[in-house]
Amino acid sequence: MKKKLVKILWAGRMCYQSGLHLQHQLSKHHHDPDLPSDYPRNSLILIEHNPVYTVGIRHKDYTEEDITNLKSTGAEFHKTNRGGLITFHGPGQLVVYPIINLRDFQPSVRWYVCQIEKMIIRLCAEFGIKGETSPDTGVWVRDKKICAIGIHGSRYVTTHGLGLNCNTDLKWFEHIVPCGIEGKGVTSLSRELDTDVGIDDVIPVMKNAFREEFQCEIVDFDRGDASGYLRKAVQAAEKI
Repeated sequence: MKKKLVKILWAGRMCYQSGLHLQHQLSKHHHDPDLPSDYPRNSLILIEHNPVYTVGIRHKDYTEEDITNLKSTGAEFHKTNRGGLITFHGPGQLVVYPIINLRDFQPSVRWYVCQIEKMIIRLCAEFGIKGETSPDTGVWVRDKKICAIGIHGSRYVTTHGLGLNCNTDLKWFEHIVPCGIEGKGVTSLSRELDTDVGIDDVIPVMKNAFREEFQCEIVDFDRGDASGYLRKAVQAAEKI
């Protein structure tokens, strides 16, 4: 059986709104009847965001005062249609947005979330860290979350994804209850290893872990195509 092909796009660092537009562009491929039937529609966005707090569809009603307080930290604030509660994205955190059709893999959201968790546990193991699951979604090192997961699915096409703390400044999380879970904290690869582990160090390992757990072939986006998508994403965000 031929493995599915997934194209990988390294977006670099950009604001959260640009990242949303980038997801929108690539998710449209899955519903575009004008594309050839054999066009590789599945893709994986790797991105680093400017500081931003985001809340999912199960969020409590944040007052204007709450939002203003969070923005006063220097971060943006966005309400989203992903699952999960509040979290932080920012420099030093590798954010991964799989834009895939689960029918090409396994048409199950539960399976999908489990595969993401397995992928991150595999990645952590490559760095000598024991990652684990818990009744709460995500990947944990003891009672501290190292990777948050929040996804959205529309007709089995996924958007949003995960945020893995590499060398993130964890002080950003002190302004929130991460993912709405009381009594637990956050950590990072760098914190656990007591040495600096940056996004560039993690990307190759992330690619391999995704390929293994999702049993697919991966290729980088054509450089010209990637530049076009990134330019459109930035332009769309600037118009808001």
